[in-house]
Amino acid sequence: MKYEQEIQQAVRCLKALAHPTRLGILYLLREGEKTVCELQNALGGTQSNMSQHLSIMRERDVLCTRKESNLVYYAIKNQEVFELLDVFQRVFCKNHALPFDDEEI
Repeated sequence: MKYEQEIQQAVRCLKALAHPTRLGILYLLREGEKTVCELQNALGGTQSNMSQHLSIMRERDVLCTRKESNLVYYAIKNQEVFELLDVFQRVFCKNHALPFDDEEI
């Protein structure tokens, strides 16, 4: 099939986004890179659970990392992912603010 590799990459990316915690991570990373602890404090859950979500997103080329001393900072690998989030908001949250407003996090 034509474009099979590109389609498979898109599917992997969409599967990586298809979870409330992972969408929350993306909305938070829109502000800039964050550590696991910063993400955990904002979204709740355990550090282990947060690390699992981050690992999934990193394996699927959604996130990248930068190590500084003993801290690992996570960031969006491709800023165009935010365009997807904008489309999700327009389609699914027409009459509402983003599902992860600062007040809710």
